[in-house]
Amino acid sequence: MRFYVFIFFLFPLQIFASNQLSDSLKENTRHEYVLNLKNTVIPISLFTIGFIGIESDALKSFNREVREEVRENIDRQFTADDFLQYAPGAMVYANDLLGVKGKHKLQNQLLIHGTSLFIMGAIVNTLKYSEKVERPDHSSFNSFPSGHTAMAFANAEFLYQEYKDKSIWYGIAGYTIASSIGVFRIVNNRHWVTDVLAGAGIGIFSTKLSYFLYDRVFAKKNNKTKTTLISPFYNSKQLGLCCSITF
Repeated sequence: MRFYVFIFFLFPLQIFASNQLSDSLKENTRHEYVLNLKNTVIPISLFTIGFIGIESDALKSFNREVREEVRENIDRQFTADDFLQYAPGAMVYANDLLGVKGKHKLQNQLLIHGTSLFIMGAIVNTLKYSEKVERPDHSSFNSFPSGHTAMAFANAEFLYQEYKDKSIWYGIAGYTIASSIGVFRIVNNRHWVTDVLAGAGIGIFSTKLSYFLYDRVFAKKNNKTKTTLISPFYNSKQLGLCCSITF
């Protein structure tokens, strides 16, 4: 089951890469969002390391060492991760209300964001209930991957994509918050390091995939050519206007 889930995560990249090559041969085709090795190597690498950590003795030992270091040096837990995971996404809508417009209109932001969270949730829950990795605190067997971290990084990538053309500081702020969520999940003894790395990779990839789908499916429908032609006519008996609308 683990092998098939891993292929399920990586296989879409091969399909989209092939589609991109085919699309590049078509004249007058312009797509802003693409999925290729260059812009997906980070999330895929994070996920791959996390996934390998399920069986790797070396990574398991590393996970345990980090947990012991945290337990010896930090004797308190934090609850900020329960709500801060949503903060980068909320910043997008807060900016809309303040008049700081992102790359897309609100209705399209909602569509992109919703698609991203759906993809992220599907991958995270499939893995949680197929891999059954025990949490560091022994509370349950759904540790891999970290859902909080996946949510935080999906939202951080959403904030980055919407405002990267205005200022890189939006992306820095979003990813700083997301990274802190991953740290909190480890400090709170709720996840292993590899759980957090995998969650981060899934979150980033889900949002990138959502923008890709929007660009190839929804934006194409919204940008269909529509022309309107209005011209007067006179046939010796009648005078009027002729209107022609092409969708």
